Amino acid sequence: MTEEREKGGRGKFKPAPNLCQEEVKRILMEKIEEEKSLIIENDADEELLTEIEYKDDKFNVVGLFSGCGGLDLGFELAGLAAVIGEENAMKAFKEKDSYNLVRDQSVFHTVYTNDIFTEANWTYVNNFPEHVVQHQKDIRKVAHFPICNIMLGGFPCPGFSEAGPRLIDDERNYLYIHYIRALMQTKPEFFVAENVKGMMTLGNGEVVKQIVEDFASAGYKIKFTLVNSRDYGVPQLRERVIIVGVREDLDFEYHFPKPTHGEGLLPYVTLRDAIGDLEEDPGKYFSGSYSTIYLSRNRKKTWTDQSFTIQASGRQAPLHPGGEPMVKLGKDSWEMVGENRRLSVKEIARIQTFPDWWEFSYGKSGSESNRLDKVYKQIGNAVPVLLAKAIAQPIADYAAKQIQNGYETVRRELQVTLF
Repeated sequence: MTEEREKGGRGKFKPAPNLCQEEVKRILMEKIEEEKSLIIENDADEELLTEIEYKDDKFNVVGLFSGCGGLDLGFELAGLAAVIGEENAMKAFKEKDSYNLVRDQSVFHTVYTNDIFTEANWTYVNNFPEHVVQHQKDIRKVAHFPICNIMLGGFPCPGFSEAGPRLIDDERNYLYIHYIRALMQTKPEFFVAENVKGMMTLGNGEVVKQIVEDFASAGYKIKFTLVNSRDYGVPQLRERVIIVGVREDLDFEYHFPKPTHGEGLLPYVTLRDAIGDLEEDPGKYFSGSYSTIYLSRNRKKTWTDQSFTIQASGRQAPLHPGGEPMVKLGKDSWEMVGENRRLSVKEIARIQTFPDWWEFSYGKSGSESNRLDKVYKQIGNAVPVLLAKAIAQPIADYAAKQIQNGYETVRRELQVTLF
């Protein structure tokens, strides 16, 4: 341990006090009340909630931090597979017209989404049914959330790197607080969140410990694990933490799906499988200069590999696998050999397992490179669709059975305190 850490410097992780669930809940409620006091009630927002089209024979879904829709689309696809079968759902998914003919059969029905990224919201509108009420507003200023059966969203975690004494005491974690506020307000049966791999080890495990405590105090049984997207048919080395909450009164235990690809299973999907047919016609790609940071490590996989993690930046996109491999010159120094280019927008969308028909918005203003970068950002921020589907499938299968048994999915009079 460094001297700085021993003295309680900036880098030190302080363990949270051992509190019972009721004490954790009390602290959360106090912080939420503080945040509530900053919200200005808005008639337009209230009117927006009256436009929501619930369905009694579906599990109604709310998406927070919805972006361009990767997590939401994966859930919808899982809900469709639960009704018409895996093979039929995946076959329909390949073509826009065929998918739109059957997508309303999904057991999941998205009713409302929230995000502040304009272009991502336009992408969402371009691809999801018109009935979805989309709210482009800072979540800190949303007074009331609609009731739902499932809440989705990966909350950002800028302040989690210095855990303690409690995560909610760091104002940089306001989005995390408002995710919990939305859950406490609406009490959905399930929630699912995705976050970065580092959450598992930050503060020697202190961060994820606090997250579990906080979500549990909101009334949920929590399961979390680290997954690698390539284990579920995604042609990408992308490790993410998935957190699943099941409302504590439900007689259902969530189990994470077992990998479908890997040794002894289906072969991993390679870059050649995913984008080999795009080599001659890749579409638009970012062509800016390569920084020293970019050249500090290998950025190029081979055709038989899975891609490096797709990041939310055109400048940081991995190199196309064609041509010669990069050469290591020394510590933190690599060199490109021959002709190289970054992966294109269409290629990274494939690697994130979006269908080719998904229409991304480039926006209406800014330079060409700026507009292009906004699409890279949308795709890089998304949850890979097939990973989302895999995580959703156990819930989708449960939901389908419940609906068959007459489960009342829309609770018109929700007996919870509205914040």
